[in-house]
Amino acid sequence: MYGINKQTTKEKIFILIAQIVYLIASYYLLFISHEKNYSSIGLFVALIITCLRLTAMMFIWLPRGIGWKEAIGNSTAFAIYFLGFPILTVMSNQESNMFLSIAGWVIFLVGSILNTASELLRKPFKDNPLNKGKLYIGGLFKYAIHINYFGDCLWVLGLALISNNFYSLLIPVGLFLLFVTSYIPNADTYLQNKYGEQFTAYKKDTKKLIPFIW
Repeated sequence: MYGINKQTTKEKIFILIAQIVYLIASYYLLFISHEKNYSSIGLFVALIITCLRLTAMMFIWLPRGIGWKEAIGNSTAFAIYFLGFPILTVMSNQESNMFLSIAGWVIFLVGSILNTASELLRKPFKDNPLNKGKLYIGGLFKYAIHINYFGDCLWVLGLALISNNFYSLLIPVGLFLLFVTSYIPNADTYLQNKYGEQFTAYKKDTKKLIPFIW
């Protein structure tokens, strides 16, 4: 996940193909095998936006190297989002809830913007050779060390609400626990080893994941 500077086109194409296959499957689930409603339409539109955003991040905005382990891991996670939420939407016996749908869209958009903007604001700093060996603590990262992960938690929570099924909430809860128990500790270890005292001082005065809270 870290320190891959070479081109990894095959891995990225693998992820893109996986997303396209998942989208086709989600379309079938939401519109062919099931009578469409506001929840299914809203969810499919949100999934398209997610696919376009993640693809732009991967190929255009932040074209960093991606190893096969990360490519397979990301594709597995996307399967949960692109297939899990549609399946749960189809299985829901509840009538579409306009309030939940609107709340879901707001949270989805805030999380998507937070995740993308935090990375894009950091990119000029990382691309500047004068900043080599320096830890970036500006932009949105001054509010939380892993503000980009917080954005991920939000947009996935938004998808859960849009899907209109109580059990959908298990997916963002699982993602949050994965970040807390695995991703964040691993990332902190990497940052500590790479930046030393810079990271020690940074984490002392900065929340870990959720701004102003934790």
